[in-house]
Amino acid sequence: MVLLYEFRSKGEKKMASVFDVAKYFLSCVDAAAGSSITHLKLQKLCYYAQAWNMVFNNEPLFDERFEAWVHGPACPDLWNKYKDNGWRNIEPIDEENSDLSVFTRPQIEALDEVWETYGQYDGKYLEDLTHQEDPWVNARRGFDPGEHCSNVISTTSMKEYYSRFVNNE
Repeated sequence: MVLLYEFRSKGEKKMASVFDVAKYFLSCVDAAAGSSITHLKLQKLCYYAQAWNMVFNNEPLFDERFEAWVHGPACPDLWNKYKDNGWRNIEPIDEENSDLSVFTRPQIEALDEVWETYGQYDGKYLEDLTHQEDPWVNARRGFDPGEHCSNVISTTSMKEYYSRFVNNE
């Protein structure tokens, strides 16, 4: 993705929100090429953005939390915003409507990497993938598969788990 935006410098304190990250991914959608994002897929992309930003940049991308829901990691704030979409695709947004100035260049690089790696998959595939990964599995420990769970998936557990794939442990 070619980006022609002014990035915030690392010294500035304003943190992005999960909604900024969602807008980033919604601006990546090329409906003409057949790509789309459902609410489920958007949840997983934002989760992976948080996780991989922890690995690559050693800091959270946003403050909003993820919980270990039945269908994988979910951010309650993001769910509330897009819940009316159900399983339908979310309308893509123009790049101009996505304010990337809230991100640092390293954060944009992490977001680009997440889109390149996971953006090709549908929400169900990403759900199944997260169901095999320790942060979600450990946060749901003791819960039945269909049972409601609001245990938080910590950014520490994300970093510890996904760092293993970078460091070849």
